[in-house]
Amino acid sequence: MSNFTAISGFLLMGFSNIQNLQTLCGVFFLVMYMAALISNLIIITLTTLDLQLQTPMYFFLKNLSLLDVFFVSVPIPNFIVNSLTHHNSISIFACALQVFLMTSFAAGELFVLTSMSYDRYVAICCPLHYDAIMNSSTCMLMVGVSWITGVFFGAMYTSGTFSMPFCGSNMIPQFFCDVPSLLRISCSKMFLFIYTSLGIGVCLGMSCFICVVISYVYIFSSVLKIPTTKGQSKAFATCIPHLTVFTVFIATACFVYVKPSSNVPSISDRLFSVLYTVLPPALNPVIYSLRNNDVKCAMRRLQQNLFSRGSLHLTLQSICQWFSSSQDTSKMCNF
Repeated sequence: MSNFTAISGFLLMGFSNIQNLQTLCGVFFLVMYMAALISNLIIITLTTLDLQLQTPMYFFLKNLSLLDVFFVSVPIPNFIVNSLTHHNSISIFACALQVFLMTSFAAGELFVLTSMSYDRYVAICCPLHYDAIMNSSTCMLMVGVSWITGVFFGAMYTSGTFSMPFCGSNMIPQFFCDVPSLLRISCSKMFLFIYTSLGIGVCLGMSCFICVVISYVYIFSSVLKIPTTKGQSKAFATCIPHLTVFTVFIATACFVYVKPSSNVPSISDRLFSVLYTVLPPALNPVIYSLRNNDVKCAMRRLQQNLFSRGSLHLTLQSICQWFSSSQDTSKMCNF
């Protein structure tokens, strides 16, 4: 058996070794992260507070935005800190935590997107039975299974990856810990457990993809039978955003994990990783709210409520100040 030196930590390569470019990348990622975070938090707020958005479709959308917030918050803040402080080391525990969280949230997002395709199928193909089928218990069960399955797969995938020893180079040619890079620096040749986890993940992913395709085959066949163009447009308007989000998610994941791996990862590999981690969370709220009248109306109602409450608050303060100037009633004005 050959001797080797065990690795106690890793170095994340990032995008450049020049400190000024590292700072520029950190600021750029900070702007993208804040945009993705704020837009998803707006969707979560609207779908939680607005009574007219208390439907299964927006319940799934809220969970999708919640998963996007968690997913983008795992690698990006760490990369921003590393870029601004010019410190690119990461411990094995932090690396394993990154792999676990990113895998769990990505798998959960895939299952939530699959649940949303079933919701659209029931809404268009079985509209008379929609309320009975997509009741609150069913929606909670589907979302719960999505989260639990994601966590289970993340734990299985992470334990398979970090059950192997690492030696040799500790350089990860990415801005976050990804499994393909970790496998390249593993000393073990026994990849049975990780390949088993990967096979289970591929089967689950293909199952979700097939379910979405079958759902949309039935959806499009039903939509084309609608006699009016207005009815067809309305049905398509509820399906196209979900189909676009699902396509972006699958396409960016395939660019990172399905394409043939190279021994010397290029800058394009890291750019595709950026698309995978940042693009879906940033685009999902835009896709769902850009042409969605319900979300636009909910935003207007929220703004009106905030402005009206603010105006009422200022009016009450003015009245109290006027009274307190004429008599001692300041104790009554606690806002």
